Amino acid sequence: MSDMITADLVDLDLSADTKEAAARALAERMVAQGRVTDLEGFLADVAAREAQMPTGLDGGIGIPHCRSEHVTEPTLAFGRSAPGIDFGAADGPADLIFLIAAPAGADDAHLTILSSLARQLMNAEFTAALRSVGDAGAAAALIRGEEPAASDGDEDSVAVSAAASAETATGSTASSATSGVESDETPSAEPERPFRIVAVTSCPTGIAHTYMAAESLENAGREAGVEIAVETQGSAGFTRLDPAVIEAADGVIFAHDVPVRDKDRFAGKATVDTGVKAAINRPGELITEVRGKAARGEVTSASPGATPVERGGEPGEGYGTKLRKWLMSGVSYMVPFVAAGGLLIALGFAIGGYEINKAPSVMDHFVWSQADSWAALLFQIGGVAFGFLVPVLAGYIAYGMADRPGLVPGFVGGSIALTINAGFLGGLAAGLISGAVVMAIQRVRIPAALRGIMPVVVIPLISSAVVGFLMFVVIGKPIASAQKAMTDWLSGLSGANAVLLGALLGLMMCFDLGGPVNKVAYAFATAGIAVSDPSDSAMKIMAAVMAAGMVPPLAMALATTVRGRLFNAAERENGKAAWVLGASFISEGAIPFAAADPLRVIPSSMVGGALTGALSMAFGATLRAPHGGIFVVPLIGNPLLYLVAIAAGVCVTTALVIVLKGLRKQAPGTAAPGSGDAAPSASTAGTKEPVAA
Repeated sequence: MSDMITADLVDLDLSADTKEAAARALAERMVAQGRVTDLEGFLADVAAREAQMPTGLDGGIGIPHCRSEHVTEPTLAFGRSAPGIDFGAADGPADLIFLIAAPAGADDAHLTILSSLARQLMNAEFTAALRSVGDAGAAAALIRGEEPAASDGDEDSVAVSAAASAETATGSTASSATSGVESDETPSAEPERPFRIVAVTSCPTGIAHTYMAAESLENAGREAGVEIAVETQGSAGFTRLDPAVIEAADGVIFAHDVPVRDKDRFAGKATVDTGVKAAINRPGELITEVRGKAARGEVTSASPGATPVERGGEPGEGYGTKLRKWLMSGVSYMVPFVAAGGLLIALGFAIGGYEINKAPSVMDHFVWSQADSWAALLFQIGGVAFGFLVPVLAGYIAYGMADRPGLVPGFVGGSIALTINAGFLGGLAAGLISGAVVMAIQRVRIPAALRGIMPVVVIPLISSAVVGFLMFVVIGKPIASAQKAMTDWLSGLSGANAVLLGALLGLMMCFDLGGPVNKVAYAFATAGIAVSDPSDSAMKIMAAVMAAGMVPPLAMALATTVRGRLFNAAERENGKAAWVLGASFISEGAIPFAAADPLRVIPSSMVGGALTGALSMAFGATLRAPHGGIFVVPLIGNPLLYLVAIAAGVCVTTALVIVLKGLRKQAPGTAAPGSGDAAPSASTAGTKEPVAA
C-alpha cells in the first residue's frame, strides 16, 4: 500500500463540517498529488455513490469512496475530525474519514489491498491507534502497515498485512471458533458439531462495505462459537464457496445491496436476507436470527433468486418503501414489453396506415410482396407483446414480494385481470394479492418430506386457486368498474383539466429521471394505449409523457453547448451523448448532471417538463407508440406543434440551469469548472457511466 497513501494525503485536523466539504478537502490533496485529474468530476462520482447508500459506519468511521475515470491510480486520503462529521451512521458523526479513490479500470491487486484496509477498519485497536497518532507521516505509515497498531507485545498487528491481503484475494474466507482444544490433544469424545453458516457480502462499489461486512461477520462468528465462511463478491472478483461447504451449512446470511450472483446455490437453507450495513453494525443479531430460523425449520422452499429490487433491506423498513419496491419490480419487467410491442405496433401503423388493426390474421393471409401484409405482421406481433403487459406486471410484482413462487399466481391473476377487463388496476391488485398469498403459504411449517414438492406443486396450485377465486368472484368486478370509470374520466378531459394533467405528468417524468415517480407516470400512459383501439385521451397522455421525458437530456445537451464554461470536461462530454439520448426518449441521459448538481438541474428540468406536458395536451398532440422519441414523429398527431412543445420546455430548462449555475459562487482558490486546470487529459476524458435509475 506504500504507493496508495503518503503523508501529503493525511489531514489530522480536518476542519470540514459536512461530508461534502470533507470529501472536497481530501480530494483536493489527491489533485495536488496528481492522483485525480478532474476535481469536480471526481466529486460528482463520490456524490453519486453516496446517494446510493450513506457511507458512515458505527464506531465513528466514514468511508466515502467510488470508482471514477478521473482517478489515475488507486489512492487513499485520510482525515481526522475532532468535532466529527455526519456520514449517516446510526450512532452519530464520524471522526475518522477515509476517502478511497479507485480508477474505473483498477486491477485486482490494488482492489485487494483496499479491501484489506476495509477489513482492518473493523478492528478496534487499529482505529484507536489512528485516533491517537501524532503526525501525518506516522498515520500514513500505520495505514500502510509499517507500524503496529497494538502494543509492542502483541504480535497480531492490526495493520494491513500481506497475509490479510492474501486472505481477501481468495474472495472467500472461513473462520471458526470451535477449536478450543490444541491440535496435539486427543479429545476423549467426539465433540459436538458446531453450527455452520455461509454468507455472501456485496455492495454497489465492491471496495469497502463488502469486505467490512465479511470481517464483521467473521469476528462475530468467532465470538458466538460458530463456523462461518464468507464469500465476498467485490470489485476484485470473487471465488465461489466450495459446494461442499454450502451443502454442510445450517444457515445462510445474505448481506448485500446489489444482486447476489449465483444465488441459486444456497436454496433450501435457513436464510437471513438483509443489507450490507446490517452485517457491519449488528452481525451478532444476524447470526442469532439465522440460528433461530434453522431451529424452527424455516428454510427457503425454493431458490431465493435475485429479484430486481432485492427485497431484503434494513430491518424496520417501512411498508410504503416495500410497496414501492414491489411495484417497481413489476414495472421494470413490464417496460421492455411496452417498448418492443409498442414500436412494432407503431411500425405497423407507419407502413400500413391506421386501418391495419382491422387486417385479418397473417396466418390466414400473408403475401410476401405486399407491404400491407408486412405491416399486419408487425402490428399483430406487437399486439401479442402488448398482451403480456398486465400479466407481466402482476407476475413480477408477486416476484418482488415472494421470489419465484410468486410468478405462477401472479401471471394467472394478471391474465384474469385482462379477461374481466380490469386492466392496469387489476394487474396491480393481482400482483399484490399473489405475493401476499404465497408469503402466507411460506410461513406454514411443512414436514421435511413435503418440502421438495412445495415450490413445484403445492404453492402454485394453492396460490393460483386462491388468487383466481378472489379475482373472478370477489374483487374483479369492482376493480373492472373502477378501471372503466377512470378510462371514461380521462376520455372526458378537455381544456384546462387536460392541460393541468399534462403539467402534472411532465413534473413526474422529470422528477427522478427514470426512477420510481418517472416510471409511474410512464406506466400510467402506456396502460392507456395498450389496447387495439386506444382512446384519443389516452394517446394525448402518451404524447405528453414522452415529450416531457425528452426535455431533461436535451436541455443539458443544449446548456453544455451554449455555456460550456459552466460545466466541467466530463459534463461537456456527457452533453454530446445527451443529444442522442434525449432525442431517443431516454430521460436517464440527464442523470450525470442531476447527480452532480441536483438542486439546480432537477427543479429546472421539472419546470421545463411541466411546460412541455401542458403544451402537448393543449395542442392536442396524440401518440400511438410508447417509445421512440423523434423517430416516431410521423406517428404523432399535430407533429409540428408537438415539436414546438418540446423545444419550449428544452429552452426554459436550459435557461434556468444556466442562470442558476451562473449564480453559483466559486469557492476561494478553486478553478472554474471549465478551466484548463480542472479539465482531464485526453487520456482520461470520456463519457461517465450514468448511475442506474
